[in-house]
Amino acid sequence: MRLVDRYDAIVCDLDGVVYRGDPAVPHAVETLAAAGVPIQFATNNASRPPHEVAEHLRRLGLDLSDDDVATSSQAAAWVLTRHLEPGAAVLAIGGQGVALALRESGFVPVSSVEESPVAVVQGYGPDVRATDLAQVAYAVQRGALWMATNTDHTLPTASGYAPGNGALVLAVGAAVGRGPELVAGKPDEPLYLMCAERLGVDPERVLAIGDRLETDIEGAHNAGMDSLLVLTGVHGIEDAVAAPAGARPTWVARDLRALLADVEELRATGDALSREWDRRDQGQGSPDGAGTLPPELAALVH
Repeated sequence: MRLVDRYDAIVCDLDGVVYRGDPAVPHAVETLAAAGVPIQFATNNASRPPHEVAEHLRRLGLDLSDDDVATSSQAAAWVLTRHLEPGAAVLAIGGQGVALALRESGFVPVSSVEESPVAVVQGYGPDVRATDLAQVAYAVQRGALWMATNTDHTLPTASGYAPGNGALVLAVGAAVGRGPELVAGKPDEPLYLMCAERLGVDPERVLAIGDRLETDIEGAHNAGMDSLLVLTGVHGIEDAVAAPAGARPTWVARDLRALLADVEELRATGDALSREWDRRDQGQGSPDGAGTLPPELAALVH
């Protein structure tokens, strides 16, 4: 049995899994095209509208609709439908994806505290200014419900790591003395649960794929999904060995080709990881590097 055949659907991260910046990760497009199950492409990026992300994926060769992309802005609006009445005014801070998601969910995005917003959605945008953060602080101090699209502290760019939305949320928190009541993106569960609802599949029948343990994999754990860590992005096998219980992947593989591989071919890696986690949990320490890893894991490092 192929790994993908164990599941009814996939939720797949993007940067580091499907593409790196603009170009595709090797083997990603052809593997996902051959997977044979519904896929939601989920991103913590709140600034880009879904159609821009979908167009990027179509340029790489994937056949999908705009509705196959799920953003943390959409997840934030999805959560707010459970807290607010339709037509409520919501302060929208971030890129154009934030206001668009709110509008599509029946809310009225506003840009000033003087428009009496009952909630705030704070997301990243390249043009977010100090005056925008001040509006968030003012609204929160007046009692507005505060939701962050995501709390990623850094944003990878071609020049290095820039402050991400999490850093901007911390700036507001320093002014108001607390953090947001709600967070939509990974590692919190709303983004993944929204994807499961769109797919019409119970979370336990969905495989979440990502390259970051503290967002993609921990988010899958929080949502009750199995997870696949691919070693094409941020984290490597040593990171997986050292991961705390809530950020441990179900499966680990070099790249997305594992989806089409026989499950038995992946079990050796999974069993070796389980043994190392047992050692760590029992206080016996953990390997310091590739040289001390079991052969099944050391092979993934090279």
